[in-house]
Amino acid sequence: MRPNPSTERGGPAVLVPQTSFLGDVVLTTPLVTALRRRLRPRRLSVMVRPESRALMDGHPDVDDVLVDDKYGRDRGLAGLVRAAARLRNERFDLAVCPHRSLRTALLLAAARIPRRVGFESSRGAWLFHERVPRPLARHDVERNLALLAPWGGPDDEAPALHVSVSDEAARTAAVLCPAAAGPLVGIAPGSVWRTKRWTEDGFAAVLRELVRDGARCVILGAPGDAAIAEAIVAAAGVPVTNLAGRTDMATLVGVIDRLDLLIGNDSAPMHVAAARDVPVVAVFCATTPAQGYGPWGARSVVVESDLACRPCGRHGGQSCPRGTEDCRHLVRPDRVMVAVRERLEARSRAARPGG
Repeated sequence: MRPNPSTERGGPAVLVPQTSFLGDVVLTTPLVTALRRRLRPRRLSVMVRPESRALMDGHPDVDDVLVDDKYGRDRGLAGLVRAAARLRNERFDLAVCPHRSLRTALLLAAARIPRRVGFESSRGAWLFHERVPRPLARHDVERNLALLAPWGGPDDEAPALHVSVSDEAARTAAVLCPAAAGPLVGIAPGSVWRTKRWTEDGFAAVLRELVRDGARCVILGAPGDAAIAEAIVAAAGVPVTNLAGRTDMATLVGVIDRLDLLIGNDSAPMHVAAARDVPVVAVFCATTPAQGYGPWGARSVVVESDLACRPCGRHGGQSCPRGTEDCRHLVRPDRVMVAVRERLEARSRAARPGG
């Protein structure tokens, strides 16, 4: 699929591999745009995991999306060899690698891509021809853009995040969440890591307040979030559309695009909403925005508790090292609702004539 085929003839064929989590893929999109502008490649491809493909399909700066199914058919040494053979046949001139895994570095080297640029903190840094410092104190968007160092460094203003909505996904989303009176608010309560998830009671309390305020609410998430979503619906006791585990990634993006606001944890839907310019109220529990993965953009706000033990790890974890889970329980629903009402009012003002 080539949504916007390159017209440049003399530029390099460039590969950007990002086979980490869904949110990391979204945060890589400004680098993709910057490489298109800077290098004017004759071809620019990205490589992602299968579940991330919908996040890159339709990107105006991407010629094609390749898949590394590293937990499926491409797993293990034999899978890596097969994936490397496929990449070798693509004949890339250059790989710019924001992903810091050893496997990705090995894959690019085995594919014999003649120029490979990556971070000096990568586990496979020794396999790169050029190694770039990764500025830990910056947002991950800016850290990824540091990979432009061999070509003069990033511009002063970072390109925007970009996730496209396909026509089919937009039509499906319109059926699932038809237009009606009142703002449409999405709730994204999931995360792979338990300590990054705000409490079910917290989300339920916010849902009750939103419905009382006249909002329409939809719960979003992957199949693994379905049990959490059902518990929140039961605790809230108010009308809500529960789509957790019932949409594919493309449709999830389409639904997020229809929202007036998203409330969620430090997770992929937060980044997708920011990419679609949807205001976000993000609840950070075990992790902190200072780690570089906060919502990108001026229309978002973070609600969190100030605890000396945060962050307790790069991703949080499945259990609290102190056994208290204070980072989850000390975020009060009334604080979240203050941020929600402020964001909705700001959106309402902007939509008014002359606003």
